[in-house]
Amino acid sequence: MLKNKDLTDRKVEDLKDLEKQLEGDLFQARFRNFTNRLDNTSLIKKSRRDLARVKTALVQKSKETSK
Repeated sequence: MLKNKDLTDRKVEDLKDLEKQLEGDLFQARFRNFTNRLDNTSLIKKSRRDLARVKTALVQKSKETSK
C-alpha cells in the first residue's frame, strides 16, 4: 500500500512510471481472476486504490506547477 506522503515526495516522471506499472498489475490481476488463477482477490481492490492515489498525486502536482 502506498502512502500519500511517499507519493508527494516523488517526481512527476516517477509517478507516471508508477502509474503505468500499477495499470499493468491491475490488468494482470483482473486477467488472473477471470481465468480463476488469482488466489488473493483483494489484490484487485488494493491495486485500484493505489492507482487512484497515484493519479490524485499527479493532479495535485500539475495544479502546483500551474500556479
